[in-house]
Amino acid sequence: MDAAFTAEQDEMRRTLREILGKRCGPDEVKAAVRTAAGYDGELWQQLARQLGLPGIAVAEEYGGVGCGPADLALACEETGRVLLPSPLLATAALGVPLIAALGTAAQRSALLPPLAAGALTAALAVPGPALATALALICDNAPGEWAGGGRAGGVQARTGEDGGWRLYGEAAQVLDGHSASLLLVAAHTGGFARSRTLLFLVREDAPGLVRSRQATLDETRPQARVQLRDAPAELLGGAEADVCAALAATGRTAAAVLAAEAVGAAGQALARTVEYVRQREQFGRAVGSFQAVKHRLADLYVQVQAARSAAYYAAWDPRQGGLALAQALEALRTAAGEAIQLHGGIGFTWEHDAHLYFKRAAADELLFGPVHRLRAHAAHHAGLFTTPSRSEKVAV
Repeated sequence: MDAAFTAEQDEMRRTLREILGKRCGPDEVKAAVRTAAGYDGELWQQLARQLGLPGIAVAEEYGGVGCGPADLALACEETGRVLLPSPLLATAALGVPLIAALGTAAQRSALLPPLAAGALTAALAVPGPALATALALICDNAPGEWAGGGRAGGVQARTGEDGGWRLYGEAAQVLDGHSASLLLVAAHTGGFARSRTLLFLVREDAPGLVRSRQATLDETRPQARVQLRDAPAELLGGAEADVCAALAATGRTAAAVLAAEAVGAAGQALARTVEYVRQREQFGRAVGSFQAVKHRLADLYVQVQAARSAAYYAAWDPRQGGLALAQALEALRTAAGEAIQLHGGIGFTWEHDAHLYFKRAAADELLFGPVHRLRAHAAHHAGLFTTPSRSEKVAV
């Protein structure tokens, strides 16, 4: 493994940091999340035109940059630093890989170019609070169980009189679901006897589609309630597609991307705290000069750097994404908590910028964690808790 970044990657990081530094201060972020879309559309188009950010991991034949997950993770580390509200995660880390893996040749040709150009955004809709389960981050995504399992609930799919597919049901927590141009809906079909889960494409203007933005703890991660009332849909790929395997593969890459994003946020929270304790004086000296404060920040620095190393490794080998995400989310939670405490009385006010990082840490654990389940699932797949066979015991 060569851990060094290429000159192109360093240039992308520098350019992205420069753009975001000018357009994504805390006040700009708070203003962007209160718009109808939940993000700055003009900035999104600028990032698409100058850096090809939405299509960074899309093949060149479909109008993308043709890079890999490592480049997307590197970009998301920078967007995480400023808590950029954008459809990047939902589109590039969740929607694009699923379309590329499951879509027919016609679907890939029709959808990937506008997604790569930023003209189209996507969102993955799964029933209930089951996103982490569907992506196999905290447990195996057994077919049908998280999508309704043939019983009441979830989203159900059936063929209409015209031979097309119709969807009925609800997904309560859809990341960027209120503004996405294209929804990838996980729906159950086949009834209880022939139960299977498939993915369907639903356009934003489809009749019977009702979307409403939800109030969330972290406004930079907008979520929506999506209701499908006999809405027309197009099957993604074929009826025999292995949707659960594709979702699990997408989950591994998304975990690596999320880990890098969380590390970027944790690093920035730490940097802002260090800057503050250098300037803030108490008892006639800088707060940061007290040994107890130095020790706390030193421990936090080690934790953030360890999480960064894990995130970079997962970007190279997405199979380690779950463990990297657990470590990164834990580092972000600790960094945000320390930021609030070391900013003193002002840090405990809800309006302070430190709470933006605290809200991101809490919301990400609710969506993609919790940390202990991410670790437990990774340990289970690594075989750490399996009982050795008799022959293995004898050999030992």
